Formats: sequence, C-alpha cells, structure tokens
Amino acid sequence: MLARCRGPVLDIGCGPGRLVAALARLGHTALGVDVTPEAVARTVRTGGSALCRSVFDPLPREGRWGTVLLIDGNIGIGGDPGALLRRAAGLAAPGGSLLVEVAAVDVDERVEVHVDDGHGGRGAPFAWARLGARALRAEAAEAGWTRALTWQCAGRTFVQLRR
Repeated sequence: MLARCRGPVLDIGCGPGRLVAALARLGHTALGVDVTPEAVARTVRTGGSALCRSVFDPLPREGRWGTVLLIDGNIGIGGDPGALLRRAAGLAAPGGSLLVEVAAVDVDERVEVHVDDGHGGRGAPFAWARLGARALRAEAAEAGWTRALTWQCAGRTFVQLRR
C-alpha cells in the first residue's frame, strides 16, 4: 500500500504512527493526524510527524496532499463516510489520491460504539461506520472521487480513489 503513495502523504487517524514513520523512512513528507494525544506522542517517538486534532479542524497543506490515507478502518471516523470523503477531497491536491481500507465483505453500517479498556470500563459513545468496496464507491462518487483500483493484500481490501 505504501508503494502507491505519491507526493506528500496525510494519514488520517494515524494511531501510533507506523505508516507515517515508514513513509518518512521512504523519503516521503508525511503527517499523521489523530485525536488521541498518546497516539500522536507515539508517532513522534517512532520518527514521524503528527498533529493532535480532528481531521475536520484546519490542517496544513489543505488542497495540496498528494496522497491521503484512511487505513485500519478509518473510513469510519465520525460515523459519516460521505462527510469524511468530502473533507479528504478538500485536503488532496488536484489529481491526488485517497487510499482507503474497506471491509472485506459488502457492508454499509453506521453504529454507535464504545472503547472498552479490557477491565470492564467503557469510554463515551461515539459514531462509527464500516463500509465495503461497493458502499465506498457510492459514497466516493457523491464526494467527487473516482475509483482507480481495488486490491487485496494479506487478507485486507484497499481501494484507491482519484480526485
């Protein structure tokens, strides 16, 4: 998936930053964005750059990212994939791409979830979504993206969209 990245890369929902750090090692300008302070700190510790904020907040290089990533199910952020895809279109450069990991099955679900700490504690509820390739294509078309390629690797399914 990283070999498909072109130009500067924005990783939305970067988590601990494994992709951001790997992209930096490959010579890409890469930035992660995550709402969790510990995730951002881990990204920086692994050699990546990251900001602690929502993707819907102002971000550097808006409209100039060569590649935008929504990996590890992050198409679900905010529970409204259409809004997230429109936001990603505003972040990507003209001709830029969006790489999205989708569910391996044909699904389109919007749910409320909680984070469980493994000891019986639950975090506050938040909206999340899960999409398969077909549902992503429908949402993406409405947001101004065109499908360029779908592929599978190590049991995971990815879609590359073009702006």
